[in-house]
Amino acid sequence: MIFRNAVEPGRYLLFQTRSWRRLYHSSNGNEAPNIAVLGGGITGLATAYFITREIPSARLTLFEASPRLGGWLHSQQVDIGNGTVVFEQGPRTLRPSRPNGWVTIDLLRDLKLEDQVLVTSKSSLAAQNRFIYYPDHLVRVPAPGGVFRSLLTEWAKPKRQDLDDESVGSFISRRYCKETADNFASAVIHGIYAGDIYQLSARSLLPYFWFGEAANGSLTNCTLRKWTLRSPRDEALNKAWENEPVQSEFVTKLRQSSVFTFKEGVGQLAATLEASLTVNPNATINCNKLVDKLELNEGEDQVEVILQNGLDRSKFSHVISTLNSKALQTIVRPQGSLMSLAATHSVTVMVVNLYFSNPALLPVHGFGYLLPRSLQFQQNPEFGLGVVFDSDASIGQDSVPGTKVTIMIGGHWWDGWDGYPDEDEGASMAKAILKRHLGISEDPQAIRVGLQRNCIPQYTVGHHARMSQGHQELQTFKGKLRVAGNSYTGVGLNDCVRAAKDVVTSLVKDERATGLESFAQ
Repeated sequence: MIFRNAVEPGRYLLFQTRSWRRLYHSSNGNEAPNIAVLGGGITGLATAYFITREIPSARLTLFEASPRLGGWLHSQQVDIGNGTVVFEQGPRTLRPSRPNGWVTIDLLRDLKLEDQVLVTSKSSLAAQNRFIYYPDHLVRVPAPGGVFRSLLTEWAKPKRQDLDDESVGSFISRRYCKETADNFASAVIHGIYAGDIYQLSARSLLPYFWFGEAANGSLTNCTLRKWTLRSPRDEALNKAWENEPVQSEFVTKLRQSSVFTFKEGVGQLAATLEASLTVNPNATINCNKLVDKLELNEGEDQVEVILQNGLDRSKFSHVISTLNSKALQTIVRPQGSLMSLAATHSVTVMVVNLYFSNPALLPVHGFGYLLPRSLQFQQNPEFGLGVVFDSDASIGQDSVPGTKVTIMIGGHWWDGWDGYPDEDEGASMAKAILKRHLGISEDPQAIRVGLQRNCIPQYTVGHHARMSQGHQELQTFKGKLRVAGNSYTGVGLNDCVRAAKDVVTSLVKDERATGLESFAQ
């Protein structure tokens, strides 16, 4: 069983590990593995945690270039005098969607974080009301424009011929209409990837629809036939979850929710993982340690990790990189051995959190609104991507009433820019967006501006083919170097936790894996 063990209540199993662990306790006296994890973001922390749990004899070293762990998970408790509010500079809510969301839920149970979770029910205003700003006012999803009309005629559109991939914009325009792509799909993609729908890959971002068209002729038929697209691993997770003997109150609550977060913000997950690693005698955390080179020592069957000063060298039986793929390919030796990973660029997003003491400031209530690419310049001169109504979407975090919002700016609109707005300019831009779109002219009681450089990898057209080639290139490291993280199999937090789980599963099985096996199937 993959999740809860019916014989040992309270023991959470993401892996069938009892027999696998014998690989590391063989009778010939082999030493326990010495494993390095590169990167201390959520993927790196989850990977390190799973290693300590599933290979408890392993010696683990985590390298992080910055002074803090958590990566893009960055929650801050802000004192506003009469109480505190939580500002999120990264992800703010998680979806309990299967199968990846269930892996995260199982991790939360293992970390005993159940009583720290805050849920947003499916009947809440935040779940029911999501908006797009077009052309000069808020429109409740699923409008605007001809989106609904295009759904009615999709079934009659001809099936594609001989395409390995195409852009999301091209796919939506072809299956529905360009208005749907520009006014609706572009806004949704802004909210998830901060990217350009005419650059991003339909095969990688919309696999259900991409393969569904090929299998059923139309997306309408996918729905009518109740068609599903699941890998064998996904299917195993689904069956394990559905067959779990006892569904706890916590799990039931999450399955009935739209999204969830934590009392201290999403960063609480990273902090709990860090705390678990800190007290583990077999784990070493090295912050402010920039890895400069990775070299395979074939004679010793190890990978050498060389830090920036060139004097600090360590050898490991395995290295798992959770770094940005472009960063990884620059440090691997010989140079140019992972060139397929160099093509994945990332966008930069400015995140502005604002708190107003007036709790009745918003003209509407819901999760927030997104900005499509089709807006006239005068409606979005700041290149905004979307606005989240945090005081509606994350109820229970703050100790005082008020209105809390977050504005995201930039993304693909800033591709090619040499410089970015400073904090004062970012604050002014955010306030201008709120005034123009929502009529809010009050000054906030608290504000925080953060520039998240290269934070969201862009899976552009051809991503699947490049990762398939990357799988082949990584095989030259004979399973000693593996990858996981948001550069490869999904940019969301749940995707990253799932990637961490999968790469440790392959490590426990002693497979000569790369982390990119799904692209070779």
